[in-house]
Amino acid sequence: MTSLAALRRGSLAANRPSILVTVTRALGSTPREAGARMLVSPDDVAGTIGGGRLEFDAIDRARAMLSAGESAATMDVPLGPEIGQCCGGRVMLSLERVDAELLVRLEAEAAIELAGRPAALIFGAGHTGRALACALAPLPLTVRLIDSRPETLAGLPESVATVAAAMPEAEVDSAPKRSAFVVMTHDHALDFLITAAALARPDAAYVGMIGSATKRERFRRHLAEEGRAGDIARLILPIGGSALRDKRPEVIAALTAAEIATCLFSDQAEKLPARLAAGAGQCHSAAGTHRG
Repeated sequence: MTSLAALRRGSLAANRPSILVTVTRALGSTPREAGARMLVSPDDVAGTIGGGRLEFDAIDRARAMLSAGESAATMDVPLGPEIGQCCGGRVMLSLERVDAELLVRLEAEAAIELAGRPAALIFGAGHTGRALACALAPLPLTVRLIDSRPETLAGLPESVATVAAAMPEAEVDSAPKRSAFVVMTHDHALDFLITAAALARPDAAYVGMIGSATKRERFRRHLAEEGRAGDIARLILPIGGSALRDKRPEVIAALTAAEIATCLFSDQAEKLPARLAAGAGQCHSAAGTHRG
C-alpha cells in the first residue's frame, strides 16, 4: 500500500490519471487474496493482483475507464469458465479512479499496516547478517539490523532500520511481541548472551543462531548450567535448515528468510522448531562455522 500511495502522489503532481484495482473478494483457488491491489496508469502498472489473464483484463478495463472518464467499476470473474485460468476460483474486483480523497485513505491504511507488521531483529552486521537484512527487506516486515560496530551498518536498503548498540542484548527486551530474533554476531559469547535473552521471552516467534552442531551443544550446556535446559528446544540452530551444506552468505540468508516468513506470516512458530529438530542431529548446519 505504501508504494502505491507514493507512486500515486507523484502521479497526482504530474496530473497523471490512475485507476486503483482491488481484489474485494476471492473464492476458492485464486492467484491473490482479498485486499491485493495494483495501480494502473495509461503507461504503467504498480503492484499485482496475481498476473495472468485476470490481471491483463483488469489492466485493459482500467485503461478503458481512463479513456472514457469513468470513476468506478466492478468485475466479477469466474477464473476457469470465463478466462481459462486453471486455478478455477472466482474473483471480484473494484476499480476506482484515484483522487486526493482516495490517496488519503490509502495512506491511512498503509500507516495501520506498517504499524502491525511483525518484526525481525538481526544481531550482527557481518556478511551473512547484511545478506539476511537484504533478503528480508522486500517483505512486509519491520527489519532491524543491530551491531555494536557503526561502520558495518552503512549501505543497506532504506526499509532496513539500523541500530548501533553498545549493548545489543538490550534490544531484545524492547522488541514487539511475536518478533523473530536471528543472532549472528562476530563473538560467540555475545551470541550466547543475546540468544539466551531472546529465549527468555516466551512470546518470541522465532529464535535462531548461526553456527554448527558443536556450537548448539555448547549453548545447550550453557543453558543447562543456568537451569534452562528446556529452552534449547525452541532454538533454531542451524538456521536455514541442514538440507544444503552451502556456506555462502546469500544462500544462508535465503533459506533463513524462508524460515522466518513461515513463522511470522503463518503463525507456525511452535511447529517449526520441532520440524527442524528432526534433522538437526543428522546434518551439520548449512552455515557450518561461518561467522556473521
